[in-house]
Amino acid sequence: MQTHHGLTLSQETLCFVIEEYGNHGLVDQAVELFNRAPKTFNCLQTVEVYNALLFSLCQAKLFHAAYALVRRMIRKGLVPDKRTYSILVNAWCSNGKMREAQLFLEEMSSKGFNPPVRGRDLLVEGLLNAGYIEAAKEMVRKMVKEGFVPDVSTFNSLMEAICKFGEVEFCIDLYWEANGLGLCPDINTYKVLIPAVSKVGRIDDAFRLLHNSIEDGHRPFPSLYAPIIKGMCRRGQFDDAFCFFSEMKVKGHPPNRPVYTMLITMSGRGGRFVEAANYLVEMTEMGLMPISRCFDLVTDGLKNCGKHDMSKRIEQLEVSLRGT
Repeated sequence: MQTHHGLTLSQETLCFVIEEYGNHGLVDQAVELFNRAPKTFNCLQTVEVYNALLFSLCQAKLFHAAYALVRRMIRKGLVPDKRTYSILVNAWCSNGKMREAQLFLEEMSSKGFNPPVRGRDLLVEGLLNAGYIEAAKEMVRKMVKEGFVPDVSTFNSLMEAICKFGEVEFCIDLYWEANGLGLCPDINTYKVLIPAVSKVGRIDDAFRLLHNSIEDGHRPFPSLYAPIIKGMCRRGQFDDAFCFFSEMKVKGHPPNRPVYTMLITMSGRGGRFVEAANYLVEMTEMGLMPISRCFDLVTDGLKNCGKHDMSKRIEQLEVSLRGT
């Protein structure tokens, strides 16, 4: 590495370069840059810079060196932040070193350095990031059984990961258990759970979650209630879906273009072409332009069911909107 006297690097740039060295297996260069930062590049070794080197060391699986770096950080009078803990815990968990991660958190706590979030939350997140879903589930089960609930961001991460594996029932049960223990769900909790339960046809659970979100002060924006409408359409409950859709509009929660597109598409697939045509017209009256596929779906469907006049009107509407 060449010396450039008088060169100044911003903290952000320094951190980026150190981490990139780690990503490419150049840990020696990362260490050299870290050591030379104050004198050569006029950049202080802040917690963020320490974290960057910590990340590089963990990428190289140099865990003893990483832990030594944390101890050096403390000796320098710096206080580890959440990312410091997360980097080490994630690295240990991803390498199957769960015990080491726990011992690290316990030792730091005994020295008076507690992470900004609870240690078990960091372990859950570490397991999730490492892909150990079952281990993360088991840890949260144990926490809930003991009367504790994870931090809401950790809870949301767990729910999102488990829902991707299709274990929606586990998520629903855990949500209600955690709720009873004082979990305060945020909007992201509902953005994960409502689409997941709607997709598997648990419409009653989806409505309960939606009502809970409203009670918590969240507005039911389109991407929150659209999955419920789609779920009902999939089950053939078109009349219920149309009624719920109208209710959302009446209560001042207007749909957006994706919601109309979804409802028109689902109505068409279910053979409800007249309703699809009405929603298409309604959509244009709201100043929202339907996509070509919606026009084609509706006009072809109306023709096939003998509604030629209505089909013609929809075709004329498309021509007038597109000017062709």
